[in-house]
Amino acid sequence: MKFKIQHKDTKSNARSGVITTDHGEIKTPIFMPVGTLGSVKGIHQKELKEDTKAQIILGNTYHLYLRPGMETMEMAGGLHKFMNWNKPILTDSGGFQVYSLADNRKLSEKGATFQSHIDGSKHNFTPENVVDIQRTIGADIMMAFDECTPYPCDYEYAKNSLDLTHSWLERGINHFRNTEAKYEHSQAYFPIVQGSVYKDLRAKSAEKIASYGAEGNAIGGLSVGEPVEDMYEMLEIVNNILPTDKPRYLMGVGTPANILEGIALGTDMFDCVMPTRNGRNGMLFTKNGTINIKNLKWKNDFSLLEENGASFVDKTYSKAYLRHLIVAGERLGAQIASLHNLAFYLWLVAEARNKIESGEFSVWKNIMVKQMMQKV
Repeated sequence: MKFKIQHKDTKSNARSGVITTDHGEIKTPIFMPVGTLGSVKGIHQKELKEDTKAQIILGNTYHLYLRPGMETMEMAGGLHKFMNWNKPILTDSGGFQVYSLADNRKLSEKGATFQSHIDGSKHNFTPENVVDIQRTIGADIMMAFDECTPYPCDYEYAKNSLDLTHSWLERGINHFRNTEAKYEHSQAYFPIVQGSVYKDLRAKSAEKIASYGAEGNAIGGLSVGEPVEDMYEMLEIVNNILPTDKPRYLMGVGTPANILEGIALGTDMFDCVMPTRNGRNGMLFTKNGTINIKNLKWKNDFSLLEENGASFVDKTYSKAYLRHLIVAGERLGAQIASLHNLAFYLWLVAEARNKIESGEFSVWKNIMVKQMMQKV
């Protein structure tokens, strides 16, 4: 994997660049739709490519390990072939999912023992076997196994958690460097910065992660309920330490405004379930703010979903029609709203890239953040 910075904003730390993988180029800054189980919920791969213009999607190690399992995955030739997706894929290591199973997991220096959320069966994740699982999945970019620190937590817990994450990283990256890809493409390995909302721990972790010289670096634990001001403060600290010539990936974040602020702070890659999850519940993100399509005010509004919207659904369906589908529980409603939101997110980062290259990013970003935080 290679990364090349193409332009830098003069009034912020925003930058545009290109990540080159064996499955194609990724123009940054980029938003990555979440395809946890090998599918972005309700969206065909054709729609992802042609309508939302997705350049890379996510799969999840924990979920794919449980279903369909690694025997099926290997027989299929990896996730790209299994789901017929010929563009880049990134896989989360499963650390966040293990974190979410707090009542059914046990952490130790060896790794994590947890119970499946499907049938209660017991499993073990270690820094080494998580690399092996991601080798079998065949992701272009794989993540180190880490502990995602909960919020709030006291300093001592955060410190011990960080030490565990760093210990796991040492083993994981060594195993990655001593193993080979299973399929006919190369794979990259990203360490993850942790440290909760403690400045010294975040700085310590960023310095540790930077020392490995990995092909890219991730920032975790900033989408677990902390105030947005703390997220931005931690992100600024970390991005001032992580190497500038490697892509920086902020995990699990967030709203359109969060993404633009993250870009301004020097971040290149983002993912979040919000576009599809909120879409299924009737929330639309637009240039002028969020729309709760279930509100009665849209019942007889036959205007298009969003004038000059990024998806074909914006030019095809009315607010009244989408409201009817969502209120009636029709699956098409969730699909339309998800497509709209994903296309909007991908439009937003592409437009941010354009503004970085034209020298207008900072002014445009401030206007857009204010507009998007409104309720329509």
